[in-house]
Amino acid sequence: MSGSSAARATKAFLLAAGLGTRLRPLTEETPKCLVPIRGVPLLRIWLDLCAGHGIREVLVNTHHLARAVERFARDYGGPVAIRLVHEPELLGSAGTVRANRGFVSDQESFFVIYADNLSTVDLSALRTFHGGHRGLLTVAVFRAEDSRRCGIAVLDTSNRITAFVEKPADPPSPWANAGVYLARQGLFDLLPGDGFADFGFHVLPRAAGRMYAFPVEGYHRDIGTPGSYRRAQEEWPGLPALDEVRP
Repeated sequence: MSGSSAARATKAFLLAAGLGTRLRPLTEETPKCLVPIRGVPLLRIWLDLCAGHGIREVLVNTHHLARAVERFARDYGGPVAIRLVHEPELLGSAGTVRANRGFVSDQESFFVIYADNLSTVDLSALRTFHGGHRGLLTVAVFRAEDSRRCGIAVLDTSNRITAFVEKPADPPSPWANAGVYLARQGLFDLLPGDGFADFGFHVLPRAAGRMYAFPVEGYHRDIGTPGSYRRAQEEWPGLPALDEVRP
């Protein structure tokens, strides 16, 4: 597979409908995807990162405090087109992608991003790496502080993911799922046909041997707990400067 399929990855699912229960009471009035990081809503940070790496359109799912996300999208005014899809009942990370397959029907590869993380992941480098293998998807990974709370990937010497387990009591590897994927259309064949579906529990274990890991360089943190959120406020370096929007 040449890099051409990856180069056409200009759309992303920004999964943003989580309840943020561990961040209460902050998330009782602010959806998790809009909690501020040094005054900037988390979703705005992701949109800026996407824009800097050539992503032109995103689909954002909503559920908890959906009107706040709608107001944010209306006032955004940036270069990325936002399509909002409301979920009266949560579909799960993979369920959202399955339900909105048409959004990426014109893409050979497309991004799936968990918008409740804070990251400087280089999406252009991930795109280049993805174009160099024939797997169904590329999974960004990082070294977590507590890997028992994460999905864990086992890698071979070529960075192929040979096994994946969600939140294991005894992690078999230090490499944790960073919640950033670049997938080919063949991924849809692995998605459950209906009902709630989660990538970590229902999809990635089945994709073992057909996906590759991209280690994240730079900053990456799940801000889902009060302690992690406080640390993010202290540590966040901001997005790297990009001289121009990348293709």
